Formats: sequence, structure tokens, C-alpha cells
Amino acid sequence: MQSTSSASQVAILSIAGFSSLFFVSNFSLLFQFYVINYGSQSNPIPAMTTYQPLQSSVVVIGPQFLAQYPVDLKVATKLLALGECNLGVTDVNGTLIFKVKSKLLSIRDRRYLLDAAGNILATFQQKILTAHRRWHVFRGDSTNAQDLIFSVKKSSIIQFKTELDVFLATNTAENVPDFKVKGSWSERSCTIYLGQSNTIIAQMHRKHTLSTVVFDADNFGVTVYPNVDYAFIVALVVILDEINEDRRGDD
Repeated sequence: MQSTSSASQVAILSIAGFSSLFFVSNFSLLFQFYVINYGSQSNPIPAMTTYQPLQSSVVVIGPQFLAQYPVDLKVATKLLALGECNLGVTDVNGTLIFKVKSKLLSIRDRRYLLDAAGNILATFQQKILTAHRRWHVFRGDSTNAQDLIFSVKKSSIIQFKTELDVFLATNTAENVPDFKVKGSWSERSCTIYLGQSNTIIAQMHRKHTLSTVVFDADNFGVTVYPNVDYAFIVALVVILDEINEDRRGDD
């Protein structure tokens, strides 16, 4: 009699356990069905922001300006010194990384990219009498053709949105640009792409601080992707600033 009672209890517990498992399984399925059909519409999960890794490093000015991580820089313009118009480029800690100088009497003709120690890394020279506002960038303080690194010009004469073509010195045919700059300069929101692809190598955005309001300065940030020459990106941003600050001339 006792064994029969024990068997009955075991059977009842087994049935109860199976019923609980059946209930939990069905509840899980019902919950998933609800999330898929209703929950995702009312409370979607944000997508993760990613970037496409580069197959090889982008080196234009020098390999010493590569980093294995994203580099955030701040560019402060309209910093006037005696006889010069200077720009300062700092990192997230406020450490000076680059300086850009140009003589006031030739501000539309040349600019110089210097490292923090004052060494000239590149010289920017505007080509005159070109509606596309072409700029040439040379190594060091040279302006000789053999020292040309790259050139930049507007993709079209009339533009409602910023779009620049960048050609390396070795790309003499210039049928396809090596890099593209696209965006809205008025919003200081531009993206730099590798060639004609959708591969992003850097992005810029506006920065507002109390000093920019008080002193009428124009600060903006630049995020350079890993393994991209950040000196090259700074050079592009400086030329972009030059091209868009003088829209009325036919340089």
C-alpha cells in the first residue's frame, strides 16, 4: 500500500513538473512573440555604431602620425598673433599637437602646418585663377613640384553642399579622387571618405564653448579613425576652411 502511494506521489510530481516546464516554455515563446511584434515597435534597441576597418593604413604626410585608436582633435581658428593668423590643434587633454600659420598679407596664398615644436611639416599654396579653388600641399616649406604631396579642389564650381576632391601627387590623371570630403560646412559637419567608397576615415563637427562666443572664435572637433594619418586630416580641414571662407572670389 505504501509503495503504491509513493508511486502515485511520484507520478503527480512528474506531471506537475512537466506542466510547469510546458508553461514556462510556452510563456517564453509568447514573450518572444510579443517583443518581436509589439515591444520592438514601442521601445526599439539602438543600433551599435561601428566603422569599417581599413585594409591598410592611410599615410600621406608621415607614418609618425598614425594611431591604433580613434584620435579626437580640436581646431581653434581666428587666433590672431602679431603679423600672423594662427590656428591651434589640440587633443582631448588640451595638449598642442599642431599649429597652422599664415602671413596676414598673404593669407589667401599660403599656410604652413607645423608640429608642436615649430617644425614645418607642409606648405599649402592656393593656385590662382581657378574657379574650383584648387590648393596644392607640399612637403616641408617647399613649393617645388617634386615636393608636391596632394592637391584639393571643389568637385563642382557651384555647390549647395560641401564636396571636395583630393588627389595624391602620384594620381596625375585625376580621373578618380583618392579621397572625398562631403558635408555641410555651415554646420561644420563634414565626412572624409576613402576614394569614391563609403569607407569613412575622419569626421568633423562643431564645438561651442564660452570662449568661442565671447571672442567670436570658431572651434570644431575632428575625429580621425584608427590607422589614418591625422596630420593629413588636419591639412584637409585647414584647406576646407580656406575654400569655404572665401566663396565670392574666383581664385
